[in-house]
This record gives sequence, C-alpha cells and structure tokens, in this order.
Amino acid sequence: MNYAPLALAALLAACSASPARYTVPEVEVAGPRVPSIYGTVALREVALPAYAASEEIHFRGPDGALASAPDVLWADDPTRAITGDLARALGRITGATVAAEPWPFFDRPAATVEIRVSDMLAEADGRFRLTGQYFVAPETGRRTRSGSFALEAPIAAPGGPAPIAAARGQAVRDLATLIARDGLR
Repeated sequence: MNYAPLALAALLAACSASPARYTVPEVEVAGPRVPSIYGTVALREVALPAYAASEEIHFRGPDGALASAPDVLWADDPTRAITGDLARALGRITGATVAAEPWPFFDRPAATVEIRVSDMLAEADGRFRLTGQYFVAPETGRRTRSGSFALEAPIAAPGGPAPIAAARGQAVRDLATLIARDGLR
C-alpha cells in the first residue's frame, strides 16, 4: 500500500489544526515630515497590558468582556512588534535616527521615549482602540515632555483578524505621529 497520500493527509490535517497567525501590514507614513529637535532617539520596550502582550488577538464583546480565540494569534510577539513598528515610524516621520533599546550605537541617544499602553484591542463597535501615556526624556539640557493618547482606527468590514491587524497598524502609526508632533519638537 502507498502511504504517501496518508502521510500528506496527516500533514495537512496537522497544519489545519495549528493556529492562524496574522501580521500587521506596513502602514504608509503620510503627510509632511515632522522634524525632531533630537537627532537620535532611543525607544524603550513598549509596556503593554497583560492581555495585549499575549499572542492572542483580543476584542471586547458586546457585554464588555474581553475575549480571544486561541486559534487566532499575532504572528510576532506584540511587545517586540509594536516597539519595532513605532521605532521605524518615528524615524520615517522625524528623519531622526530612532532605535529600540538596547541602544545599538556607541554615542548615547539625545532623548529616550517610553510608552505605557493601558488599552489595546478591537472594540465591539468596529474600532481598534489604543490608549496610554508617553514620556520623552532628553539626555541633557531640554525639558522633559509627556502626554496621554487615546487613538482609534476603524476596523474594515466585515471585521476579523486581518482587518484588526490593519487597524492596529494605523493606530500605531497615528501614535508615532502624535509623539513626533507633541513630544519630539
């Protein structure tokens, strides 16, 4: 008996049982450049709430409870991914050299940015919500800055993991724009 078709069927069954993983698509940085007063910026690892730091994609149900599906996951560690996405977006928006910590260069950065996210999830009404605070600490001579953010991005119909991932990308880009405009100028 030829076992190749059985092996292939078993392999396909195993693949279909594995969770689906979703990446966040690259979001264009639109609009004019927002120059930074800092030529170099270190971005600390973004602090996420426990549910947002997990692999599972969370959403708020109509009853207000947070839920997730264990078979639908982010493709990358959310903390690492959001930190990297923000560093790239801040660099594109400001023209500064921006890198996530640990700082990879010999010279110290001119400023360090810290972000603490308090809420990051898909809402039942079709919006992706990103809220929290940011802090800008200059190395020397300039005043520190901080601010709160409450950003929303629409989740394209009919919803689901891929549109949630796209909305997350938009919200993170909008956060980078806000920090560039209000914290790094």
